[in-house]
Amino acid sequence: MTPFGFTPDNSDDAEKNNGDGSVDFAAMMQKMQQEIQDQFSKLGMADPGFAPSSEVLPKTIVRDTAKKFVTAKGSAPIGANDVAKVNEAFAIAELWLNEATFFPQSTAIGNPTLARTDWVDSTLKGWQSCVEPLALGLTSAMSELLNDSAGENLGMSPESQMQIPVEMIATLLRSFIGTLMATQLGQSIGGLAGTSTGIHDVGLPLVDPVSPALVPENINEWARDLDIPIDEVRIFHALRESAGARLFAHNPWLVSYIKSAISEYARGIHIDINAIQNQAQELFEASTSGATDFDPTNPESFTMALNEGIFTPEETPTQREALVKLETVLALVDGWSETIVAIAAGDRLPNISALQETLRRRRATSAPTQQLFSNLFGLQVSPRLAREASSFWKSVGTLRSVEVRDQIWSGILPTSEDLLTPENFLTSIEIPDDLSSL
Repeated sequence: MTPFGFTPDNSDDAEKNNGDGSVDFAAMMQKMQQEIQDQFSKLGMADPGFAPSSEVLPKTIVRDTAKKFVTAKGSAPIGANDVAKVNEAFAIAELWLNEATFFPQSTAIGNPTLARTDWVDSTLKGWQSCVEPLALGLTSAMSELLNDSAGENLGMSPESQMQIPVEMIATLLRSFIGTLMATQLGQSIGGLAGTSTGIHDVGLPLVDPVSPALVPENINEWARDLDIPIDEVRIFHALRESAGARLFAHNPWLVSYIKSAISEYARGIHIDINAIQNQAQELFEASTSGATDFDPTNPESFTMALNEGIFTPEETPTQREALVKLETVLALVDGWSETIVAIAAGDRLPNISALQETLRRRRATSAPTQQLFSNLFGLQVSPRLAREASSFWKSVGTLRSVEVRDQIWSGILPTSEDLLTPENFLTSIEIPDDLSSL
Protein backbone atom coordinates (compact mmCIF):
# COMPACT_ATOMS: atom_id res chain seq x y z
CA MET A 1 0.00 0.00 0.00
CA THR A 2 1.30 3.46 -0.92
CA PRO A 3 1.01 5.33 2.41
CA PHE A 4 -1.77 7.91 2.13
CA GLY A 5 -0.72 8.66 -1.44
CA PHE A 6 -3.46 10.49 -3.32
CA THR A 7 -1.48 11.24 -6.48
CA PRO A 8 -2.35 8.87 -9.36
CA ASP A 9 0.51 6.97 -10.93
CA ASN A 10 1.42 6.79 -14.60
CA SER A 11 -0.10 3.38 -15.16
CA ASP A 12 -2.29 2.75 -18.20
CA ASP A 13 -4.52 0.63 -16.01
CA ALA A 14 -8.11 1.19 -17.08
CA GLU A 15 -9.05 1.21 -13.44
CA LYS A 16 -7.29 4.56 -13.06
CA ASN A 17 -7.60 6.04 -16.55
CA ASN A 18 -10.74 6.81 -18.49
CA GLY A 19 -8.91 6.78 -21.83
CA ASP A 20 -9.25 10.53 -22.38
CA GLY A 21 -6.44 11.66 -20.12
CA SER A 22 -8.70 12.17 -17.10
CA VAL A 23 -8.44 10.10 -13.97
CA ASP A 24 -11.12 7.77 -12.66
CA PHE A 25 -11.03 8.98 -9.05
CA ALA A 26 -14.00 6.84 -8.07
CA ALA A 27 -12.04 3.69 -8.92
CA MET A 28 -8.88 5.03 -7.33
CA MET A 29 -10.66 5.94 -4.07
CA GLN A 30 -12.43 2.60 -4.01
CA LYS A 31 -9.09 0.84 -4.27
CA MET A 32 -7.58 3.08 -1.60
CA GLN A 33 -10.51 2.34 0.70
CA GLN A 34 -9.99 -1.40 0.26
CA GLU A 35 -6.26 -1.08 0.94
CA ILE A 36 -6.89 0.93 4.10
CA GLN A 37 -9.41 -1.64 5.31
CA ASP A 38 -6.89 -4.41 4.62
CA GLN A 39 -4.25 -2.64 6.69
CA PHE A 40 -6.63 -2.11 9.61
CA SER A 41 -7.53 -5.79 9.39
CA LYS A 42 -3.85 -6.74 9.68
CA LEU A 43 -3.67 -4.64 12.84
CA GLY A 44 -6.60 -6.57 14.29
CA MET A 45 -9.24 -3.94 13.48
CA ALA A 46 -11.85 -5.72 11.40
CA ASP A 47 -14.52 -3.59 9.72
CA PRO A 48 -13.00 -0.17 10.55
CA GLY A 49 -16.19 1.58 9.57
CA PHE A 50 -15.52 3.63 6.46
CA ALA A 51 -19.18 3.78 5.51
CA PRO A 52 -20.57 7.34 5.60
CA SER A 53 -21.45 8.18 9.20
CA SER A 54 -22.97 11.15 10.97
CA GLU A 55 -20.45 10.63 13.79
CA VAL A 56 -17.24 12.62 13.56
CA LEU A 57 -15.63 10.21 16.02
CA PRO A 58 -17.40 6.81 15.79
CA LYS A 59 -18.27 5.73 19.34
CA THR A 60 -18.44 2.04 18.46
CA ILE A 61 -14.85 2.01 17.21
CA VAL A 62 -13.60 3.88 20.28
CA ARG A 63 -15.38 1.51 22.65
CA ASP A 64 -14.49 -1.71 20.82
CA THR A 65 -10.82 -0.75 20.49
CA ALA A 66 -10.59 0.23 24.16
CA LYS A 67 -12.29 -2.99 25.28
CA LYS A 68 -9.93 -5.01 23.08
CA PHE A 69 -6.91 -3.50 24.84
CA VAL A 70 -8.40 -4.02 28.29
CA THR A 71 -9.29 -7.63 27.51
CA ALA A 72 -5.74 -8.29 26.31
CA LYS A 73 -4.29 -6.92 29.55
CA GLY A 74 -6.95 -8.51 31.75
CA SER A 75 -9.68 -7.09 33.97
CA ALA A 76 -10.27 -8.71 37.36
CA PRO A 77 -13.89 -8.82 38.56
CA ILE A 78 -14.94 -6.78 41.58
CA GLY A 79 -15.49 -8.78 44.76
CA ALA A 80 -17.31 -7.97 47.99
CA ASN A 81 -13.98 -7.42 49.75
CA ASP A 82 -12.98 -4.80 47.13
CA VAL A 83 -16.25 -2.92 47.64
CA ALA A 84 -15.91 -2.91 51.43
CA LYS A 85 -12.32 -1.65 51.40
CA VAL A 86 -13.02 1.08 48.82
CA ASN A 87 -16.09 2.29 50.74
CA GLU A 88 -14.02 2.45 53.92
CA ALA A 89 -11.26 4.42 52.18
CA PHE A 90 -13.77 6.91 50.74
CA ALA A 91 -15.46 7.39 54.12
CA ILE A 92 -12.11 8.34 55.67
CA ALA A 93 -11.10 10.51 52.71
CA GLU A 94 -14.32 12.52 52.64
CA LEU A 95 -14.07 13.22 56.37
CA TRP A 96 -10.48 14.46 56.10
CA LEU A 97 -11.21 16.56 53.00
CA ASN A 98 -13.90 18.53 54.83
CA GLU A 99 -11.09 20.29 56.69
CA ALA A 100 -8.89 20.82 53.62
CA THR A 101 -11.20 22.34 51.00
CA PHE A 102 -14.10 24.76 50.78
CA PHE A 103 -15.88 22.48 48.28
CA PRO A 104 -18.31 20.06 49.98
CA GLN A 105 -18.61 16.38 49.15
CA SER A 106 -20.19 15.58 45.78
CA THR A 107 -23.85 14.61 46.25
CA ALA A 108 -24.04 12.43 43.14
CA ILE A 109 -24.22 8.71 43.76
CA GLY A 110 -22.34 6.39 41.42
CA ASN A 111 -20.53 3.08 41.52
CA PRO A 112 -17.42 3.78 43.65
CA THR A 113 -15.65 0.47 42.86
CA LEU A 114 -14.74 -0.23 39.24
CA ALA A 115 -13.12 -2.99 37.25
CA ARG A 116 -10.97 -1.88 34.33
CA THR A 117 -13.79 -2.57 31.87
CA ASP A 118 -16.16 -0.52 34.06
CA TRP A 119 -13.68 2.36 33.94
CA VAL A 120 -13.85 2.34 30.14
CA ASP A 121 -17.65 2.37 30.13
CA SER A 122 -17.81 5.14 32.75
CA THR A 123 -15.36 7.53 31.06
CA LEU A 124 -16.07 6.86 27.37
CA LYS A 125 -18.60 9.66 26.91
CA GLY A 126 -16.28 12.19 28.56
CA TRP A 127 -13.35 11.21 26.35
CA GLN A 128 -15.57 11.44 23.29
CA SER A 129 -16.63 14.99 24.22
CA CYS A 130 -13.04 16.11 24.83
CA VAL A 131 -11.56 14.79 21.59
CA GLU A 132 -14.42 15.41 19.11
CA PRO A 133 -13.37 19.05 18.48
CA LEU A 134 -10.00 17.84 17.21
CA ALA A 135 -11.64 15.41 14.79
CA LEU A 136 -13.89 18.24 13.56
CA GLY A 137 -10.87 20.46 12.99
CA LEU A 138 -9.07 17.79 11.00
CA THR A 139 -12.07 17.04 8.79
CA SER A 140 -12.65 20.77 8.18
CA ALA A 141 -9.01 21.19 7.20
CA MET A 142 -9.25 18.22 4.84
CA SER A 143 -12.39 19.61 3.21
CA GLU A 144 -10.67 22.97 2.76
CA LEU A 145 -7.70 21.25 1.12
CA LEU A 146 -9.96 19.34 -1.29
CA ASN A 147 -11.95 22.46 -2.18
CA ASP A 148 -8.72 24.34 -2.88
CA SER A 149 -7.53 21.48 -5.10
CA ALA A 150 -10.82 21.48 -7.00
CA GLY A 151 -10.54 25.24 -7.51
CA GLU A 152 -7.03 24.88 -8.91
CA ASN A 153 -8.21 22.22 -11.35
CA LEU A 154 -10.92 24.52 -12.70
CA GLY A 155 -8.20 26.73 -14.17
CA MET A 156 -6.59 23.89 -16.12
CA SER A 157 -7.15 23.08 -19.76
CA PRO A 158 -10.00 20.65 -20.55
CA GLU A 159 -7.47 18.09 -21.78
CA SER A 160 -5.50 18.03 -18.52
CA GLN A 161 -8.26 18.88 -16.06
CA MET A 162 -9.05 16.03 -13.66
CA GLN A 163 -12.71 15.45 -12.96
CA ILE A 164 -12.44 15.22 -9.16
CA PRO A 165 -15.57 14.05 -7.31
CA VAL A 166 -14.71 16.30 -4.35
CA GLU A 167 -17.68 15.40 -2.17
CA MET A 168 -17.11 11.69 -2.66
CA ILE A 169 -13.44 12.00 -1.78
CA ALA A 170 -14.23 14.27 1.19
CA THR A 171 -16.76 11.77 2.55
CA LEU A 172 -14.28 8.92 2.36
CA LEU A 173 -11.48 10.95 3.94
CA ARG A 174 -13.75 12.17 6.74
CA SER A 175 -14.61 8.55 7.47
CA PHE A 176 -10.94 7.61 7.34
CA ILE A 177 -9.88 10.44 9.67
CA GLY A 178 -12.71 9.65 12.07
CA THR A 179 -11.80 5.97 12.09
CA LEU A 180 -8.09 6.67 12.55
CA MET A 181 -8.71 9.05 15.45
CA ALA A 182 -11.34 6.78 17.02
CA THR A 183 -8.88 3.89 16.87
CA GLN A 184 -6.10 5.97 18.39
CA LEU A 185 -8.41 7.27 21.12
CA GLY A 186 -9.66 3.75 21.85
CA GLN A 187 -6.09 2.49 22.16
CA SER A 188 -5.24 5.32 24.57
CA ILE A 189 -8.35 4.73 26.70
CA GLY A 190 -7.65 1.00 26.77
CA GLY A 191 -4.09 1.68 27.89
CA LEU A 192 -5.20 4.15 30.56
CA ALA A 193 -7.76 1.66 31.89
CA GLY A 194 -4.86 -0.58 32.87
CA THR A 195 -3.11 2.11 34.94
CA SER A 196 -5.63 4.74 36.13
CA THR A 197 -6.39 4.43 39.83
CA GLY A 198 -9.72 6.26 39.55
CA ILE A 199 -12.02 8.20 37.26
CA HIS A 200 -10.36 11.54 38.11
CA ASP A 201 -6.80 10.21 38.09
CA VAL A 202 -6.42 11.70 34.61
CA GLY A 203 -7.23 15.21 35.84
CA LEU A 204 -10.17 15.69 33.46
CA PRO A 205 -13.94 16.00 34.06
CA LEU A 206 -15.02 12.76 32.40
CA VAL A 207 -18.31 11.86 34.12
CA ASP A 208 -21.61 13.65 34.60
CA PRO A 209 -22.93 13.70 37.27
CA VAL A 210 -19.59 13.79 39.04
CA SER A 211 -18.84 11.12 41.62
CA PRO A 212 -15.58 9.50 42.79
CA ALA A 213 -14.58 5.92 41.96
CA LEU A 214 -11.48 3.76 42.37
CA VAL A 215 -10.06 0.82 40.40
CA PRO A 216 -8.79 -1.65 43.07
CA GLU A 217 -6.80 -3.77 40.61
CA ASN A 218 -4.77 -0.77 39.45
CA ILE A 219 -4.24 0.51 43.00
CA ASN A 220 -2.81 -2.87 43.97
CA GLU A 221 -0.41 -2.70 41.01
CA TRP A 222 0.47 0.90 41.84
CA ALA A 223 1.43 -0.18 45.38
CA ARG A 224 3.54 -3.10 44.21
CA ASP A 225 7.22 -2.77 45.19
CA LEU A 226 6.37 0.00 47.67
CA ASP A 227 7.15 -0.71 51.29
CA ILE A 228 3.90 0.98 52.34
CA PRO A 229 0.75 -0.69 53.75
CA ILE A 230 -1.90 -1.15 51.04
CA ASP A 231 -4.58 0.43 53.27
CA GLU A 232 -2.54 3.62 53.40
CA VAL A 233 -2.04 3.58 49.62
CA ARG A 234 -5.78 3.08 49.10
CA ILE A 235 -6.69 6.04 51.35
CA PHE A 236 -4.15 8.19 49.53
CA HIS A 237 -5.81 7.48 46.19
CA ALA A 238 -9.28 7.91 47.70
CA LEU A 239 -8.19 11.39 48.84
CA ARG A 240 -6.99 12.27 45.36
CA GLU A 241 -10.12 10.88 43.71
CA SER A 242 -12.55 12.59 46.09
CA ALA A 243 -10.68 15.90 45.82
CA GLY A 244 -10.94 15.77 42.03
CA ALA A 245 -14.65 14.92 42.22
CA ARG A 246 -15.29 17.90 44.53
CA LEU A 247 -13.42 20.25 42.22
CA PHE A 248 -15.27 19.23 39.05
CA ALA A 249 -18.67 18.88 40.74
CA HIS A 250 -18.56 22.48 41.96
CA ASN A 251 -16.92 23.94 38.84
CA PRO A 252 -18.82 22.38 35.91
CA TRP A 253 -17.64 25.19 33.63
CA LEU A 254 -14.20 23.52 33.60
CA VAL A 255 -15.62 21.05 31.08
CA SER A 256 -16.33 23.90 28.67
CA TYR A 257 -13.02 25.59 29.44
CA ILE A 258 -10.96 22.51 28.57
CA LYS A 259 -13.10 21.74 25.54
CA SER A 260 -12.79 25.34 24.29
CA ALA A 261 -8.99 25.12 24.46
CA ILE A 262 -9.09 21.96 22.33
CA SER A 263 -11.56 23.65 19.93
CA GLU A 264 -9.31 26.70 19.60
CA TYR A 265 -6.43 24.43 18.68
CA ALA A 266 -8.59 22.47 16.23
CA ARG A 267 -9.85 25.60 14.45
CA GLY A 268 -6.27 26.47 13.60
CA ILE A 269 -5.51 23.17 11.89
CA HIS A 270 -4.39 23.75 8.32
CA ILE A 271 -3.02 21.00 6.13
CA ASP A 272 0.03 22.32 4.30
CA ILE A 273 0.47 19.64 1.68
CA ASN A 274 3.82 21.07 0.53
CA ALA A 275 5.23 20.97 4.07
CA ILE A 276 4.04 17.39 4.52
CA GLN A 277 5.57 16.36 1.18
CA ASN A 278 8.89 17.94 2.15
CA GLN A 279 8.86 16.18 5.53
CA ALA A 280 7.99 12.89 3.86
CA GLN A 281 10.79 13.31 1.32
CA GLU A 282 13.31 14.00 4.09
CA LEU A 283 12.13 10.94 6.00
CA PHE A 284 12.32 8.68 2.94
CA GLU A 285 15.83 9.93 2.14
CA ALA A 286 16.90 9.31 5.74
CA SER A 287 15.49 5.77 5.62
CA THR A 288 17.37 5.09 2.38
CA SER A 289 20.64 6.18 3.93
CA GLY A 290 20.01 4.15 7.07
CA ALA A 291 19.72 7.23 9.30
CA THR A 292 16.30 6.13 10.55
CA ASP A 293 14.40 2.87 11.12
CA PHE A 294 11.44 4.12 9.07
CA ASP A 295 10.32 1.58 6.45
CA PRO A 296 8.10 3.16 3.75
CA THR A 297 6.87 -0.30 2.69
CA ASN A 298 5.60 -1.09 6.19
CA PRO A 299 2.18 0.46 7.03
CA GLU A 300 2.83 0.05 10.77
CA SER A 301 6.06 2.03 10.42
CA PHE A 302 4.16 4.76 8.62
CA THR A 303 1.49 4.87 11.32
CA MET A 304 4.20 5.24 13.97
CA ALA A 305 5.67 8.13 12.01
CA LEU A 306 2.29 9.84 11.96
CA ASN A 307 1.81 9.33 15.70
CA GLU A 308 5.24 10.82 16.37
CA GLY A 309 4.25 13.94 14.46
CA ILE A 310 6.76 13.53 11.65
CA PHE A 311 4.23 14.63 9.06
CA THR A 312 2.64 17.36 11.20
CA PRO A 313 3.07 20.96 9.97
CA GLU A 314 4.22 23.57 12.47
CA GLU A 315 1.62 25.02 14.81
CA THR A 316 0.29 28.53 14.40
CA PRO A 317 0.72 31.09 17.24
CA THR A 318 -3.01 30.77 18.01
CA GLN A 319 -2.69 27.01 18.35
CA ARG A 320 0.34 27.39 20.59
CA GLU A 321 -1.66 29.74 22.83
CA ALA A 322 -4.47 27.17 23.02
CA LEU A 323 -2.01 24.47 24.04
CA VAL A 324 -0.49 26.71 26.73
CA LYS A 325 -4.02 27.34 28.03
CA LEU A 326 -4.71 23.61 28.12
CA GLU A 327 -1.34 22.77 29.64
CA THR A 328 -1.81 25.38 32.38
CA VAL A 329 -5.30 24.26 33.42
CA LEU A 330 -4.16 20.63 33.58
CA ALA A 331 -1.23 21.67 35.77
CA LEU A 332 -3.57 23.76 37.97
CA VAL A 333 -5.89 20.78 38.49
CA ASP A 334 -2.99 18.48 39.30
CA GLY A 335 -1.30 21.02 41.58
CA TRP A 336 -4.52 21.81 43.46
CA SER A 337 -5.18 18.12 44.04
CA GLU A 338 -1.66 17.55 45.38
CA THR A 339 -1.99 20.49 47.77
CA ILE A 340 -5.41 19.45 49.05
CA VAL A 341 -4.36 15.84 49.60
CA ALA A 342 -1.25 16.90 51.54
CA ILE A 343 -3.34 19.15 53.83
CA ALA A 344 -6.06 16.53 54.32
CA ALA A 345 -3.62 13.74 55.10
CA GLY A 346 -1.46 15.83 57.42
CA ASP A 347 0.29 13.49 59.84
CA ARG A 348 -2.51 10.92 59.59
CA LEU A 349 -0.74 9.08 56.78
CA PRO A 350 2.83 8.34 57.95
CA ASN A 351 4.05 7.83 54.37
CA ILE A 352 2.28 10.77 52.69
CA SER A 353 5.57 12.36 51.57
CA ALA A 354 6.77 9.11 50.01
CA LEU A 355 3.40 8.58 48.32
CA GLN A 356 3.40 12.09 46.86
CA GLU A 357 6.97 11.71 45.65
CA THR A 358 6.16 8.35 44.02
CA LEU A 359 3.20 9.95 42.26
CA ARG A 360 5.26 12.92 41.02
CA ARG A 361 8.05 10.67 39.77
CA ARG A 362 5.69 8.39 37.86
CA ARG A 363 3.66 11.23 36.39
CA ALA A 364 6.84 12.93 35.19
CA THR A 365 7.41 10.02 32.83
CA SER A 366 3.95 8.55 32.21
CA ALA A 367 1.15 10.87 33.34
CA PRO A 368 -2.10 9.35 32.00
CA THR A 369 -3.51 12.51 30.41
CA GLN A 370 -0.12 13.45 29.00
CA GLN A 371 0.08 10.11 27.19
CA LEU A 372 -3.13 10.86 25.32
CA PHE A 373 -2.58 14.57 24.69
CA SER A 374 1.00 13.95 23.64
CA ASN A 375 -0.27 11.59 20.92
CA LEU A 376 -3.06 13.92 19.77
CA PHE A 377 -1.45 17.37 20.12
CA GLY A 378 2.19 16.84 20.95
CA LEU A 379 1.32 18.45 24.30
CA GLN A 380 3.76 17.94 27.16
CA VAL A 381 2.74 19.15 30.63
CA SER A 382 6.13 19.75 32.18
CA PRO A 383 6.80 18.52 35.73
CA ARG A 384 8.11 22.02 36.44
CA LEU A 385 4.75 23.60 35.67
CA ALA A 386 2.94 21.07 37.86
CA ARG A 387 5.32 21.84 40.75
CA GLU A 388 4.79 25.57 40.27
CA ALA A 389 1.02 25.09 40.31
CA SER A 390 1.21 23.09 43.53
CA SER A 391 3.38 25.76 45.14
CA PHE A 392 0.96 28.46 43.93
CA TRP A 393 -2.08 26.84 45.60
CA LYS A 394 -0.14 26.25 48.81
CA SER A 395 0.98 29.90 48.93
CA VAL A 396 -2.51 31.26 48.23
CA GLY A 397 -3.96 29.18 51.07
CA THR A 398 -1.28 30.49 53.41
CA LEU A 399 -1.58 34.13 52.29
CA ARG A 400 -5.38 34.22 52.42
CA SER A 401 -7.64 31.32 53.35
CA VAL A 402 -9.01 27.99 52.14
CA GLU A 403 -12.15 29.74 50.88
CA VAL A 404 -10.26 32.42 48.93
CA ARG A 405 -7.97 29.76 47.45
CA ASP A 406 -10.81 27.58 46.21
CA GLN A 407 -12.94 30.47 44.95
CA ILE A 408 -10.21 31.31 42.45
CA TRP A 409 -11.66 28.46 40.38
CA SER A 410 -14.87 30.44 39.86
CA GLY A 411 -13.06 33.47 38.43
CA ILE A 412 -10.18 34.19 36.08
CA LEU A 413 -7.64 31.39 36.30
CA PRO A 414 -3.97 32.25 36.76
CA THR A 415 -1.63 32.04 33.79
CA SER A 416 1.63 30.14 33.82
CA GLU A 417 3.38 33.43 34.64
CA ASP A 418 1.01 34.10 37.56
CA LEU A 419 2.06 30.83 39.19
CA LEU A 420 5.43 32.37 40.01
CA THR A 421 3.94 35.39 41.81
CA PRO A 422 0.88 34.29 43.81
CA GLU A 423 0.80 37.47 45.92
CA ASN A 424 0.71 39.69 42.82
CA PHE A 425 -2.04 37.54 41.35
CA LEU A 426 -4.15 37.87 44.49
CA THR A 427 -3.71 41.64 44.42
CA SER A 428 -4.75 41.78 40.77
CA ILE A 429 -8.08 40.01 41.37
CA GLU A 430 -9.05 41.88 44.54
CA ILE A 431 -11.59 44.68 44.35
CA PRO A 432 -10.45 47.72 46.39
CA ASP A 433 -12.73 49.00 49.14
CA ASP A 434 -12.45 52.55 47.83
CA LEU A 435 -13.51 52.71 44.17
CA SER A 436 -13.29 56.50 43.89
CA SER A 437 -9.87 56.34 42.26
CA LEU A 438 -11.09 54.17 39.42
